[in-house]
Order: sequence, then structure tokens, then C-alpha cells
Amino acid sequence: MGSTVLSLRIDGELLDRVRRHAARSGMSVQDYVVRTLIRDDFDERLETAVDRTNRFYDPHGSHGT
Repeated sequence: MGSTVLSLRIDGELLDRVRRHAARSGMSVQDYVVRTLIRDDFDERLETAVDRTNRFYDPHGSHGT
């Protein structure tokens, strides 16, 4: 998989907080931000998969109630 550059403007206070979080995790700011984005993307995809599975097994939405 290739990579590309993402440039963004970020508030100084937020950047300081991100730097602190990254340092606590022993990571660079770049690695910390990428890890956070990957985790958020995974969470979103997992939630979508769970919703689809629930609809498949219970298309009428009763969810056992």
C-alpha cells in the first residue's frame, strides 16, 4: 500500500494535547494521529457491520422484545 501526504491546519492548543497524548503512548504525533484515524475507521466499520447483521437476523426490528 502506498502512502500520500495530508496537510492540515490545527489549533495550537489541540496540537499540544495531541503531542502529549502521543508522548504518553511513546509515539510520534504522525503515528498517533494515523493510529487514531485507523481506530475510528475500524469502529465505524464494525458498527455498520453489527447493524447490518442485526437487520439480517431481525428485519422487523423487534430485537427480541
